Amino acid sequence: MATRDFEDIVDDFEFLEEWEDRYRYIIEQAKLMAPLEEALKVPATKVDGCASQVWLHPNISNDIFSFEGDSDAIIVRGLIAVLRKLFNGLSVQDVLKVDAHSELARLGLNDHLSAQRSNGVRAMIERIRSIASGQV
Repeated sequence: MATRDFEDIVDDFEFLEEWEDRYRYIIEQAKLMAPLEEALKVPATKVDGCASQVWLHPNISNDIFSFEGDSDAIIVRGLIAVLRKLFNGLSVQDVLKVDAHSELARLGLNDHLSAQRSNGVRAMIERIRSIASGQV
């Protein structure tokens, strides 16, 4: 279960055969994403477990989940953009149903991210799930 925006990324990744091109794509996604307001970069929005600094600011309106995010590392910022395309616009219940690891595996990210970045992605997904389940 993925959004149309995420399916577009999957389609683009199938077209881009070289991992250098896929990294450039992720960096481009980072550059397209609006920066998070400095006032929202607070301890409550900071994600623990990431080697880089990462902030996720959620919004749930009429049971529809979305979040903004930012990082001090461009690749991580691009990964936030990918996660936004995976989750934003889903109902809170559907956010909890998404098997994010399987969806991201469709992009081959598991094989091409460092252990630290993989841990950071897991931490971001856990935070998103916690927010959607009302635990944060």
